[in-house]
Amino acid sequence: MSGPGPTDAEATRFSRPVPRARIHPPVDVFPIDAWKLETTRFTGRFAPQVETIYALGNGYLGLRGDIEEGAPTAQPGVFLNGFYESWPIVYGESAYGFARTGQTIVNVTDGKVIKLYVDDEPFELANANILEWRRTLDLRAGTLDRTILFETPAGKQIALATRRMVSFTHRHLALISYEVSVRNATAHFTVASELFTRRAEAEDGDDDDPRRSSGFDGRVLEPVCQRAEGRRAVLVHRTRNSRLTLACGMDHEVATEAPFSEHAECGENRAEVVFSIDAGPEQPFQLTKYLAYHFSGEAPAEELAARAERTLRRNREIGAQRLFEEQRERLDDFWEHGDVEIRGGPAIQQSVRFNLFQVFQATVRSEGYGVPAKGLSGQGYEGHYFWDAEIYVLPYLIYTAPRVARNLLQFRYRMLDQARERARELGHRGALFPWRTISGEEASAYYAAGTAQYHIDADIVYALRKYVQASGDMRFLCESGAELFVETARLWMDLGFFSEQKGGAFCINGVTGPDEYTAVVDNNRYTNMMARENLLGAVAVVETLRHRYPDDLRDLVRKTGFEASELEQWRRAAERMHLPVDEKTGIHPQDDDFLEKEVWDCAATPPEKYPLLLHYHPLVLYRHQVIKQADVVMAMFLVGHEFSAEEKKRNFDYYDPLTTRDSSLSSCIQSIVASEVGYPEKAFDYFLDAALVDLADIGGNVTDGVHIASAGGTWMALVYGFGGMRDHEREISFHPRLPADWEGLRFRLELRGQRIEVDMDREGTTYRLLEGSGLLLRHEDEEFRLLPDEPARFPTTSD
Repeated sequence: MSGPGPTDAEATRFSRPVPRARIHPPVDVFPIDAWKLETTRFTGRFAPQVETIYALGNGYLGLRGDIEEGAPTAQPGVFLNGFYESWPIVYGESAYGFARTGQTIVNVTDGKVIKLYVDDEPFELANANILEWRRTLDLRAGTLDRTILFETPAGKQIALATRRMVSFTHRHLALISYEVSVRNATAHFTVASELFTRRAEAEDGDDDDPRRSSGFDGRVLEPVCQRAEGRRAVLVHRTRNSRLTLACGMDHEVATEAPFSEHAECGENRAEVVFSIDAGPEQPFQLTKYLAYHFSGEAPAEELAARAERTLRRNREIGAQRLFEEQRERLDDFWEHGDVEIRGGPAIQQSVRFNLFQVFQATVRSEGYGVPAKGLSGQGYEGHYFWDAEIYVLPYLIYTAPRVARNLLQFRYRMLDQARERARELGHRGALFPWRTISGEEASAYYAAGTAQYHIDADIVYALRKYVQASGDMRFLCESGAELFVETARLWMDLGFFSEQKGGAFCINGVTGPDEYTAVVDNNRYTNMMARENLLGAVAVVETLRHRYPDDLRDLVRKTGFEASELEQWRRAAERMHLPVDEKTGIHPQDDDFLEKEVWDCAATPPEKYPLLLHYHPLVLYRHQVIKQADVVMAMFLVGHEFSAEEKKRNFDYYDPLTTRDSSLSSCIQSIVASEVGYPEKAFDYFLDAALVDLADIGGNVTDGVHIASAGGTWMALVYGFGGMRDHEREISFHPRLPADWEGLRFRLELRGQRIEVDMDREGTTYRLLEGSGLLLRHEDEEFRLLPDEPARFPTTSD
């Protein structure tokens, strides 16, 4: 195994939780290639974790990393972003406004399987005599490669080489190259390429774990039609309830000098193309399998089948070699813009690149859809979209791939009418976005930790504002973003009120902040501060339209019924937002009652009782000071300009010991703030938590899919934490804090169409302008203008 991926040599990392104290980087047992994750021995013991780590995707289509032979596997899967089945949520005691319809991403038609028979005996990995094995996730090529040498009971040595790809260029395409040869004899090979649907059975495991998908009982995909011609087959299915139609097709090319024959079969739920080959030692048989996936809620089945056939035909004309080259070229561009170079050890570098690659895979071709919490690598969290995209994933995209960031924000804008309807259902003006969803309809069955998280509105427009400030994309703001600002500001204005008991302060009651161990409270600090930003942002946007884009303002009035009097209401609510400070301790209370609760004894809680949500009733947690997700600490990062340095340190010292590692969303934020307030070792520990959450399976649930939010948070910990970047309004500043064990850190950012490079080492920091005419930046307390061919160098200073 090369690096911190799933291998026999380091298999124990998957067999038990990582100690809750310090998380150390993986030991360099093997030479590490920072661009690859490799296994050098086959083991089925950790198949669920390996299938996640080796999953491929492009934001639209995702393939789990199960092996081509189809066994042994744990949770094989193929997923399409936005393709879901719906089901009625059944409550023991229902109430008005509860979510009524659940949504779960569907494990769709599988085209990965290619079975091999040697002299009519099946090649079964679990029983084979494996002489050589190597499986590689190549982060530069964007492929999953495998080479095997095995020996049959008759002494024949068989070489097998596979390469799998989900195309970043051709959204609907996956590709598998499968080559088999005999080295020391002649052999008869049978290669059976399959396309089939499986019963969507419920997952095994803890039924009380809300992070897992509940699955379905029985078959979800109903056959509609199928067609086959030669080596090509297309199966069309429709979901029973959501009525989404899917067409999946496969086609094949063969290259060999060996004589072979072929035949095909196609039924409602399975198609198969079988090749029979008589091969000699110098006669490899190479099969290229093309897969196409298309789905729609409106298009007829025959139209979708035709689309799949066109995708197959066009990509066969392009050819596998060129498709693999295009994949490499697309990744070259991605790494040119989005790589973070760490001069501090190849294991950490590899871990960081793995995380960045996961963000890329989850977003690059997600046009029209959101980012599931697990990307398309598994069914965890039902394939739902949360706030993860706006707060954890979008920062990376805003500064390295702004076009992708815009697509994701446009997706939220397309949900606006549904958000308006949801707000009306709950008795509010404006718009309320769903806490968890695929279709745009609220799908959270537990309102206390779902619908009550009203901060989702503020999170979305926070990311929108950051995007516009960083990109300068005023067209998007005028045409889509302004409407989001107005409707979310109306929601806060309607939800809150001016409390006479609190001296006329604007209060927001009955909400849940990011911390899901403290639910349905009054004046959650994070929510109130983000609502304040939302309101002030709405005022600023409307005033910008009034002064610079009057035609767009008229369109906004027409679409929303905006009245000028609303501006003063929003401004007044923001100015009088209830944001108290405890007089005795100087702490900013997480909510009105948080500091009055009993402190949870984390030291006395056995490790096996974590995560707490699986072992304690929610009411027990709600009665204590114990935190699942960073809450006030998150606010200190996102709206850090509202806190003094002393306040940040005081609050961090208080809240950090109360924050469990029960959520992968916290570590990156704790790392950033720890770095800022002067705890470099703690900052580094939390960074490792974020960077290794999947590769070390820190939460014990990587089997359900990668943690996309933590993957994005890894970049945030590097750039906002160690790089010390802050981006309040249009000012970009840096306060570098290089970890003690690193020799350097380098990253690149795109700012309003210009590109810069920040290169930190032990002696200082160098800023370079890679593209553009120049821009104003700040290094610590010094403002400077970065110009072409004039790097700016600042020596390291101690805090």
